[in-house]
Amino acid sequence: MKTYRELERIVKGFANHRRIQILDLLKNTSDLSVWQIAEMLKVNYKTISVHISRLMTSGLVSKRNKGREVTHQITPLGISVLKYLKTIR
Repeated sequence: MKTYRELERIVKGFANHRRIQILDLLKNTSDLSVWQIAEMLKVNYKTISVHISRLMTSGLVSKRNKGREVTHQITPLGISVLKYLKTIR
């Protein structure tokens, strides 16, 4: 069972329309770099970088080093959050 603080961190992690959009993108296309995400969503690189950082802090996204490139994937928790969000649409 997660503590209330842990639950708060998760909720704050997805409490932004752009972060939800990033989660949905990573659900459909895994292993994307920040540059690729920014290009696909037509958003500034720095903005996406900040959002990815918050998603990682909350445990919704993980990163993987592939040589010099860093790619991101949605975690099982991130998938659960997306499923939940679709129930309240």
